[in-house]
Amino acid sequence: MIEQIQNLIDTWTGLGVWLALVAASVIWVIRDLRTNNDHIPSIMQWVWALTVLYSGPIGLLIYRYSGRKEIPTDSLARKGFRSVAHCYSGCGIGEILGVIISVGLFAMGNFWAAIITFSLAYIFGFAFNIGPMMQNGMSFKDAFSGAFLAESISIVVMESVAITTDLYLGGESTMGDALFWSSLYVSLSLGLFAAWPANLLLIKTGMKGGMGDPRDAEQSAHCH
Repeated sequence: MIEQIQNLIDTWTGLGVWLALVAASVIWVIRDLRTNNDHIPSIMQWVWALTVLYSGPIGLLIYRYSGRKEIPTDSLARKGFRSVAHCYSGCGIGEILGVIISVGLFAMGNFWAAIITFSLAYIFGFAFNIGPMMQNGMSFKDAFSGAFLAESISIVVMESVAITTDLYLGGESTMGDALFWSSLYVSLSLGLFAAWPANLLLIKTGMKGGMGDPRDAEQSAHCH
């Protein structure tokens, strides 16, 4: 089964088509954020741009479903996607760096590749979550203690799926192989979808508040 998937995604043509879709999706979301949704806080604009960069048209669909003022109503599902995107934007940076460093540059075995990639993903993912809290005046200690448990659960679920997928799907590929980059893209999106139900549960139980309704942000911007 894994070999069949590897054969399917191990083509430069397929990767090129995907990257073209990613580029078009990023351009669309940046344009929409600047023209129709510029009221969204800057950190969340970065979150959406990075989410679409990692997941292309899939990320764009998630943004259109949950991240714009044009959504018809809010829901737990939409809150879950906004919450997981926030985590995803930081974790993605760490995962990409970790895979390139550990596998691409130093050809480490799966154990050390997983440790390094997870560590970087955790650091960046956690930073992207407590950074906005500290910008709003919260101390590092309060932001850390308030977010530690919920974000740790979200990150562990996301990266367990993403890293495992990437290491096994990428196999012995190197940075000169299409499979190396294709498997990285596949693993990122699978990690996002794996963490979404975890974020739904965290929000439902009150462990996470969920990111704010983008329609409320527009009303607040108009009031100011």
